[in-house]
Parts: sequence; C-alpha cells; structure tokens
Amino acid sequence: MHPELLLLIGISFSMGFTPGPNNAVASYSAFNFGLKKTLPIIFGVGLGYTVLVILLIFALISVFQKYPYLQEIIKILGSIFLIYLAYKISFSKGKSNSLTENPVKFYETFFFQFINPKGVMAGITLISKFVIQEDYINSAITVILVCGITAFLSITSWAFLGKFLRKFATNYKFIKRFNYAMSILLVACVVTFYL
Repeated sequence: MHPELLLLIGISFSMGFTPGPNNAVASYSAFNFGLKKTLPIIFGVGLGYTVLVILLIFALISVFQKYPYLQEIIKILGSIFLIYLAYKISFSKGKSNSLTENPVKFYETFFFQFINPKGVMAGITLISKFVIQEDYINSAITVILVCGITAFLSITSWAFLGKFLRKFATNYKFIKRFNYAMSILLVACVVTFYL
C-alpha cells in the first residue's frame, strides 16, 4: 500500500472517529431509539459528508480560498444548528419503544454536513494535502472513497457504542443523564470551533 494512502487513511480515521457532533448524535439516537431507527442518521451523515467532499474537490475549495470569510459563516451556522440539536436532545422523552419517533431526521444530518465546521475543515485539510494536480482525478477519487468509507464506519461505530451503553440504562434518570451528556458534548463541540 502506498505510504500516502496510509497517511490519508490514518488522518481521515483520526478526524472521523474522534468525538464530534455527528458521532454524539448517532450515539444518542442508537441509545434512545435503537440501531434501526438510527439508520437514517447513519445514511444522512455518510452520504452528506461524501457529497460535501465531492463538492469541495470539484467546486468549493477555490471558493473558500477566494472568500475565506465563508468558513466563518459556516462555523456560525453550524454552531446555531448544534445548539438547536443539543436542545432537542436534552428535552426529548428518551423512551425507546417502537412508537417513539427519533427527533433527528435524515435530511437534518445530510444537510448539516455542509455547515459542520469539523467536517468542512477536515474535508478541506484532506483535499489540500492529498489531491494532487499531476494526478487530479485518481487522487480525488481516492480521497472521496476514503472519506466516504470513514464517514460510514465512524458514524456506525458510534451508533453501536450508543446501543451498547443502552444495556446499562436501567432507569429513566440514567437515560436523561446520557441525553444531557450528549447535549453537553454537542455544546462542547461548538466551543472547540472557537478555540
């Protein structure tokens, strides 16, 4: 395997698997509603991030270079959305019966990828390092594949973590505490965007 590919995979995995807004939402969802009802979130994040990387490679990277203030706008919009999600998670009922509807939807997680500061910055970083002009198409396809696979693997892993932790939820207080912890993690993500 080419050393550059190993480096790309390593950096992509380190960015994808670390705690972040997508991962917190996936854990929250699987914890409260199970894996089946978390599938829309998994597909929303996986597809949304892959589409974001494709757009960054073929269109947006030059826009960000020309208008760097757009990254600040994305940061602000992403922060507002994360605070909104934290509020929804904190005040959800947190019951996992089949009648309970997951408050986080596919379209929310899909479109959030375009204003997720962590995801946008990760995409820009990987593209600027690993998409090379001399072999643009091949290197672009490699980055898209690695980013897409990483997005699906990381979000699914965090969903399984939430599902696993559900085994220890023996009362309503524990469930509420878990939901509050996921909300605090989302707010902490917002804080890290401004450090």
